[in-house]
Amino acid sequence: MNVVYLAKNKRSAARCLEEVVSRGCAVSAVVVGEPSPLDHESQRVDLVAERHGLPMVSEEELYALAPELDGRVDLVLSVLYPRLIRRPLMELARVACLNFHPAPLPDWRGLGGYNMAILERLEEWGASAHFVDEHFDTGDIVRVKRFPFDPESETAWSLDLLSQEHLFELFCQVLELALSGDPLPREPQGEGRYVSARDLQRLSMVPEDASAEEIERRVRAFWHPPWPGATIVRDGRAFTLVDQRLLDEAALTLRDAGQVP
Repeated sequence: MNVVYLAKNKRSAARCLEEVVSRGCAVSAVVVGEPSPLDHESQRVDLVAERHGLPMVSEEELYALAPELDGRVDLVLSVLYPRLIRRPLMELARVACLNFHPAPLPDWRGLGGYNMAILERLEEWGASAHFVDEHFDTGDIVRVKRFPFDPESETAWSLDLLSQEHLFELFCQVLELALSGDPLPREPQGEGRYVSARDLQRLSMVPEDASAEEIERRVRAFWHPPWPGATIVRDGRAFTLVDQRLLDEAALTLRDAGQVP
């Protein structure tokens, strides 16, 4: 089976590409953004592609190649890819063009799922596989993998770590279905909520009259370094809030890395 793979540099995305290769799929193209200096090598999708000799192209180059790939691609797989997949790419695959989204659909589309899960005191989260259509996160659902979590202790960071394991498991399940040759299940989405970058920025701001409980929840909900966290603004400058628990975790991480005075 021939695959086009688009992803963000993240550990689960790198593992998913390894899974594609290990299942004997041919990979026609890999699209991934430029690595950040903060990316760990285990997150680097480009390193997986290089290790297996897979062709890497830019998004622009992939769209230019689409006519040449027409009729040759079985699956277009998007794993945490941050950009909207457009025609003709989403119609290129003979089997399916699928996106793997780190939140349960249709309930949570767009950005900031981990933040919202904690802010909304949800007790269940999930990852979703869905067909790609013209909009973000609205295509027919293949499968949603749900799991419990504790909204009173998790941070956005820790929920991300937990979610990525479930997303990888979901990817393996759906890839197995696609390789079986049977039609993939598809269920139209109902109404859902879309969270934008503007929504997240607004919610990250800590009101001056916020209670201690509300501040603590926002601190956890937006703790995902290096992104700005729960924020206060003074004299035009933004500051991220942390609590003692997060300081203790940071101190242990530095200790384990040998970064001690």
